[in-house]
Amino acid sequence: MASPNRNARSAVVWGRLLGIAFVVCFGTGVYSHLLQDPPPWMRFPTRPTQLYQFTQGLHITAGIAIIPLLLAKLNVVMPALAQVPPVRGVLHLLERLSIAVLVSASIVQVGTGLLNTYQWYPWPFPFRQVHDAMAYVIIGSLIVHIASKLPVIARYWRARDAYDADGRFVADPTVGSELLPDGREARPAVSERAADEQTAGSYPRGLTGRLLRWVDGPAAPVVSVVSTTSRAERHLTEHAGREVSLGAKNGAPAAGAGDGAEAGRASRPERDDALSGSRQRIARRGFVAGVTAATVGVVALTAGQSNRLLEPLNVFGARQRYIGPDDLPVNRTARAAGVLATATAADWALTVVGPDVTRTFSRAELVALGTATADLPISCVEGWSQMASWRGVRMRDLLASVQAEPESALRITSLERSGGYRVTEMGPEYASDPTTLLALEVNGKTLDLDHGFPARVIAPGRPGVLQTKWIGKIEVIR
Repeated sequence: MASPNRNARSAVVWGRLLGIAFVVCFGTGVYSHLLQDPPPWMRFPTRPTQLYQFTQGLHITAGIAIIPLLLAKLNVVMPALAQVPPVRGVLHLLERLSIAVLVSASIVQVGTGLLNTYQWYPWPFPFRQVHDAMAYVIIGSLIVHIASKLPVIARYWRARDAYDADGRFVADPTVGSELLPDGREARPAVSERAADEQTAGSYPRGLTGRLLRWVDGPAAPVVSVVSTTSRAERHLTEHAGREVSLGAKNGAPAAGAGDGAEAGRASRPERDDALSGSRQRIARRGFVAGVTAATVGVVALTAGQSNRLLEPLNVFGARQRYIGPDDLPVNRTARAAGVLATATAADWALTVVGPDVTRTFSRAELVALGTATADLPISCVEGWSQMASWRGVRMRDLLASVQAEPESALRITSLERSGGYRVTEMGPEYASDPTTLLALEVNGKTLDLDHGFPARVIAPGRPGVLQTKWIGKIEVIR
């Protein structure tokens, strides 16, 4: 378990990056959840029209970056997680419980979130509700963890306070860190036998201790000041004796022998310490480079599903842009929704229910109301998004046809047989926006059946699951 990367400074660095990623995911995730399940009083911005495309793309990208960062953090703090005894008191028990909750919740959250991007749900609970609740658990336990580790964080926040001039970690036992070195370099000078006893005593007994000793491998040789001085003094004595004997034979004094021994005695530990510090620095930089490469790699190879610049690198993304009917990806097909017959029926008509007037429209009658064009993205909660050109009837014109106010809240019902988004609601800020359309065409073509034929909703800054397809009814609810 011994490693130059497993110290309090490394824990602070990776914890800092991991904390930023969690906060970004929490903020963008809460925004997405509120969009899908808003309180009655809440209103959302409709500009910029690509707002949700940005926030949800950032949410998924930061969530994917958490995976290598979380693994790095767990690697760094592994000695503390595997410490013996595991609990040293009531307060320590509470701290360990908060860490257990944080780690387990993070693993579940990241794992289920990643599977959600591929729309695979091998669990019995509803993903969105559990994902939202788990986010608050993670943030709460993260706050508790930061509060308990605040002295350590403050002490090792800056690199210059954590390492000496030779690159060796500066252990400070006063801050209560559980990631102090095992003592072979930081402890006061002792004899070789005492150092061996201390090193052996740093492991627990039994199978666990044997396993940890096997993981660490052979201990590095301890160069202690006492033993080095003793050897130097013995060497000086022997060397001086030889010099005296030789000088007596040749008639020359043995002066200067002591100076050479003193120089050797003083310089050897410094060179050894500098070499040790250099090796630690190289090991730390290699670890940082590896984790950085992994993080940049998974982000670059995934973010292309929502970012045009990284689109050529999209290897792991669940959807490829410009691939699908009408040059758009599809999440839920008409077959999966069970609308193959009802959406293509010759007698299909849209029912619009106003406060006092109700009307039905065929597709031709909708076109007769007048159409407009809007460039809006499809932005799905799974992280992929793509801009498209839509043409259809403005929602506010459709409301005017049933004598409803433009700023009306709406309930929109799909022809789907079942599904959590078969019925959705639209706030007045979207209904009155001039770019919100009852879309009939996309990218210059009639809507494909998988994209919502005969009519669907498209509005600025809304998740794709709320851009209802295969619409059968629109009702004014307030």
